[in-house]
Amino acid sequence: MADRIIAAQQQLKGESDDSLLTRSRTLQWRARAGTPLDDLLIDAYALVREASRRAIGQEHYIVQMMAGIALFEGFVAEMQTGEGKTLTATLPAYLRALPGRGCHVITANDYLAIRDAMKNHKVFELLGITCACVIPDHEDAQRREAYAQDITYGTVREVGFDFLRDRLKEGARGHEEEQRWFQSTPEGEPPVQRGHEFALVDEADSVLIDEARTPLVIGMAQPVDPITLARTRWCQRVAAQLQPDTHFEFDPNRRHAVLRGEGCRQILLTARPSLLDSTPHEEIYRSIERALVARYGFQSGRDYLLVDGEVVIVDESTGRTMEGRKWQEGLHQAIEAKEHLPITVTTGCAARITVQSFFRRYAHLAGMTGTATTARAEMRSTYDLKVAVIPTHRPSIRKRLPPRIFTTLVRKWNAVADEVERLHAEDKAVLVGTPSVTASEALSRILESRGIPHQVLNARYHEQESEIVGQAGHAGRVTIATNMAGRGTDIELEPRVRELGGLHVIATEMHSSARIDRQLIGRCARQGDPGQCQFFLSVEDELFRVLQPEVRERLARNARMEAEAHGELPATWLKHFERTQRALEAAHTKQRGTLLKIELTQKSTCDRLGLDPWLELVE
Repeated sequence: MADRIIAAQQQLKGESDDSLLTRSRTLQWRARAGTPLDDLLIDAYALVREASRRAIGQEHYIVQMMAGIALFEGFVAEMQTGEGKTLTATLPAYLRALPGRGCHVITANDYLAIRDAMKNHKVFELLGITCACVIPDHEDAQRREAYAQDITYGTVREVGFDFLRDRLKEGARGHEEEQRWFQSTPEGEPPVQRGHEFALVDEADSVLIDEARTPLVIGMAQPVDPITLARTRWCQRVAAQLQPDTHFEFDPNRRHAVLRGEGCRQILLTARPSLLDSTPHEEIYRSIERALVARYGFQSGRDYLLVDGEVVIVDESTGRTMEGRKWQEGLHQAIEAKEHLPITVTTGCAARITVQSFFRRYAHLAGMTGTATTARAEMRSTYDLKVAVIPTHRPSIRKRLPPRIFTTLVRKWNAVADEVERLHAEDKAVLVGTPSVTASEALSRILESRGIPHQVLNARYHEQESEIVGQAGHAGRVTIATNMAGRGTDIELEPRVRELGGLHVIATEMHSSARIDRQLIGRCARQGDPGQCQFFLSVEDELFRVLQPEVRERLARNARMEAEAHGELPATWLKHFERTQRALEAAHTKQRGTLLKIELTQKSTCDRLGLDPWLELVE
């Protein structure tokens, strides 16, 4: 089919821009008259390829057209990092936009949504297709105009929250999607969205899998009363005095704390403010357990940042800050108390939907990512999406060096610094991936002490993300990045860097998902470029914090016994890391499945009662 598309495009090269536009208009009329889109695919993709050549000087490779066909057919296309997913998206987006029912292209963050919309706008404009982007600053009128275009770019948060806000405007009555298009709500204000026909999800593993552990929630501000304020503060002080395994049990994997009998007795014997005299013991216990979760399950610099006296959540899978988001059920306030910050208002739930349920609403769904194979089963069971593995445009020549494993974090970080210093002296380009903001800044201090110039990319510097990552391929450049900060931005290699073996990626820890590790490794050796990668690990890594204390201690003890004099372990120890990672992935998969099951049960009940399942009924 790709060969047929190329042949059809060759016939278009001699035609004028007006002729191209006329051909595109003809396809639109045919699509809106009911011609199956399958019958239009060859002609449509040929038009897009020619328009791309004229507008931005890029023609789709054969593998990109193969991916475009798979996306139209409802697959998740696994395209390796650097294979040009942004340009590939123009093919199915154009074809699905022809009937005039709208097309949503979902990207990983606002920067990428704006960038991709601006770049591809030139291609679509040649073909008479309108394109827009929804961003956080937009008012309802601007959002409504953006969704009225043929193709709309945005993040899952923007598009998902717009859906929830529309439901809140309509109230609990709701009606069929087709009836809602361009119609006013009972209150007279039209919804901003006009239906859910087709969604093309970029970085599909991040959006459909990683972000699916947290529902989209629109909260209602509820004032903090003096009793709640006093209870939150007091419970945090008491939690600091309780001992693990004696007073409570903590499950780091689920981030769940349960008081033991000894802990309950300790709490009852502790003096409390008079404001809490009438508070039931059960409520006190729940607040203490919440304070314990805040203390032992959430860490500053890893899970959140303190910015201008506020707690700002850091996305676990991307390393980016999540402005305006708060943890629910009092957890956010418990963390504020732990950090001795002013307690902000709590938020009740006005409307809520999981990522899974939101994307299951679309008539047609597809996705692109560099790491879909490992999530193949979940993609199929949750979204009814199959995975199509697309070959690379050029053969990969990436070199993966044997992992280096150490007994302690100190030894690991010193070894990482030694390696960076050696590579920097050879004028090579180095990208170091770290699991958290804290780790990135700790490594930065070590490199500073050695006089090694470098750039740090983490949640504190997200505004400079594209610029920092874009320069990571320069000779002698050392870049430290958290998780997948900079994901979606090309790293162009200087000629000298290619001569020296390409970008060298150092992964300083295995993450909670092997897909994130693969994304980091995929930053090097893109599009047939040279490159190499290597893991530096230790038995004190954050990955092992999900294990029970006694298991961690036994692991560390065995490591010390087996380690050589310089503290390095044999590569066979990698099995312990892989086993823990698989356990975490299984736990997260179960968590997402449970979340979806609960919501589907709720939806079934609401449908039976004639209620809107996405709204919380508030007395």
